[in-house]
Amino acid sequence: MSDKSIFAVPGHLGLDDLRHIYAGPVKFSLDPSCWDKVEASAATVQKIIDEDRIVYGINTGFGRLAQEVIPSDQLELLQKNLVMSHSTGTGPLLEDRVVRLVIATKAASLARGFSGVRPLVIKALIALLDNNIYPAIPAKGSVGASGDLTPLAHMTACLMGVGEARVDGELIPAKDALARFGLTPISLAPKEGLALLNGTQVSTCLALAGLFEAEKLLAAATLAGGLSLDAAKGTDAPFDARIHEARGQIGQVDMAEAYRKIIEGSEIRKSHEDCEKVQDPYCLRCQPQVMGACLDQLRNAAHTIEIEANAVSDNPLVFTEEGEVISGGNFHAEPIALAADILALVIAEIGSMSERRVAMLIDTTISGLPAFLVGKPGVNSGFMIAHVTAAALASENKQQSHPASVDSIPTSANQEDHVSMATHGARRLLRMADNTAAIVAIELLAAAQGIEFRHPLKSSTVLETLFGRIRERVPAYDEDRFFAPDIEAIKAWVKTDELRNEFAAYLPKTGLVH
Repeated sequence: MSDKSIFAVPGHLGLDDLRHIYAGPVKFSLDPSCWDKVEASAATVQKIIDEDRIVYGINTGFGRLAQEVIPSDQLELLQKNLVMSHSTGTGPLLEDRVVRLVIATKAASLARGFSGVRPLVIKALIALLDNNIYPAIPAKGSVGASGDLTPLAHMTACLMGVGEARVDGELIPAKDALARFGLTPISLAPKEGLALLNGTQVSTCLALAGLFEAEKLLAAATLAGGLSLDAAKGTDAPFDARIHEARGQIGQVDMAEAYRKIIEGSEIRKSHEDCEKVQDPYCLRCQPQVMGACLDQLRNAAHTIEIEANAVSDNPLVFTEEGEVISGGNFHAEPIALAADILALVIAEIGSMSERRVAMLIDTTISGLPAFLVGKPGVNSGFMIAHVTAAALASENKQQSHPASVDSIPTSANQEDHVSMATHGARRLLRMADNTAAIVAIELLAAAQGIEFRHPLKSSTVLETLFGRIRERVPAYDEDRFFAPDIEAIKAWVKTDELRNEFAAYLPKTGLVH
């Protein structure tokens, strides 16, 4: 069951809290001070109904049907029909870790008191988290405007005992999942279905997942780049602080400092201080520039996504002090669409540079290492085809990284005539991150193999520790063997927080952990 408690002040969920929710089951609670505003918001909606005022989203149809006035005795049916008709998702189900984030951010958003829902709706969402009940949410069907309507409808249907949910990895009817923990399906009051379905939570949480994976990739690739530098007897001159201060790009300055820390004290480096080589390839020499740019954009995306994770993004919004309900467009996920596009570029570039370093290491004319990093090349192919795999994954990421935000397609009979495509723009990030994790894993293996050939000279303390961690998982490549398990072992390590956490003191802060 849950091993982490998250106490959330609505509007102030930090990225560190969101990372914990992403990482594993949690007990989730809200600051009790939020409930007065939630109740006042629901009371404002009820007052509108009692006064027979016509207000969009409360007693009207939706989208192009906004002109249709709904009689009071059909308002509950209106909400039910809204959820059922919008549950049109298809494709694979969102992972539990993403669904946890969706539920938590939706609950926190509604708890800000602008959505007109009763406290019991928010508490029903929290009960899903506390009991590890994950609504079965198909990944496809949202265009990221007017909210993530379809996936959030599937989440809401679960609250109503409709559809399916995953409990302990088992997919069962939603009503049975609720019953297993003594929970009762809820009936939605006026405005509540729309408040639950509107919002950018699915797009945002998919982007959060991409963000958290990108942080791990940046850390692993930075370390791998340092190891490759030493394996290829590269120079550390391009990391001199004066070079980067002259340009002034903050991420570049920070990344150059990280490389200096990583390589400091290397015997391998000292052994070739007076060599005739003038310059290293860009994949070594320009690491601060490329990885620094990635770091800057990662920080920018983190800022945007953190704001959106705390946002009120449904429609219309209830302003209790004025007694007004105002229709706007906070459900348009353009901020997330653009942030997801940035993350896609970052993930692709991290993989691209890593693949280039693998290509450099296996090329004896550049690296000075045995061809394809294996003794007796010819009878042994060594890392030849491991590089092909890295190249294939790098190219796949290039195809995946085309901006999603520049696309749009009108929906709802042209009422929603510009959409963000944030949902699938963010959804691709986990696929891309998985590709890059494999590329970086191949580089770590290749660089470790290169270090083997430099022994008995030692690398830096940091890099020798890194080398040791690799060898704890995968032995040296003495001759050809079934290679895939080696790559998967290091890839799995790259995808955990373990590697990043162990070497955190030598890596730049990304802004994801406060």
